[in-house]
Amino acid sequence: MVAFGDSLTNGTGASESTAYPAVLAALTGRAVINAGVPGDTTTTGLQRLPGVLAEYKPRLVLLCLGGNDMLRKQPEASTENNLRLLVQTIRASGAHVVLIGVPEPRLFGGTPDFYSRIANEMQLPLEREIFNDVLKDNRLKSDPIHANAAGYRQVAERLATFLKEAGAL
Repeated sequence: MVAFGDSLTNGTGASESTAYPAVLAALTGRAVINAGVPGDTTTTGLQRLPGVLAEYKPRLVLLCLGGNDMLRKQPEASTENNLRLLVQTIRASGAHVVLIGVPEPRLFGGTPDFYSRIANEMQLPLEREIFNDVLKDNRLKSDPIHANAAGYRQVAERLATFLKEAGAL
C-alpha cells in the first residue's frame, strides 16, 4: 500500500516512525510506503505519481492531497479536476484508491464538498473527516496545520478501522 500526499502524509510535526503511514503499517501488519512530500500540491502530485506507481506497484493507494492547493488559493475547480486525474492515474495502474479529505486551512474550516463529489461520482471510499477532527484539537497538533505524534496515531487508528470496514484490508 502507498500513502500518497503532502506534509500530512509525510508526518511533518512528528518523527518518521510516528507519521500515520508508519503507525498504520504497525497496526495492520501491512507494508505502507510513505510517499508524502511536504509542500506537494495536486499539480506536483500529478507529476510525481507515475514514478511512485511504477516503483512500488501498489494494490492500494491512500490519496491525501489538496491542503497546499487551498493554502496557495488555487481555484477549487482546478484542485477537484487534479484529484480526479490522480484517481484516474491510480486506477489505470490497476490499484484501488481510498480518498482522504483535507480541511480548509482556516478557523472553523471544514472539509470541502469536492471530496464528497469525487468520491460519489467515481465510487471511491472517502475518509472525509479524519484530519478535520484531529486538527480541531490543539492537543493533537504540532502547529496550526499539522498533527503531532498523538494526532497521527489517531489518524492511523481511524484509517485502520475505516480500511477494514471498507474491505480494503
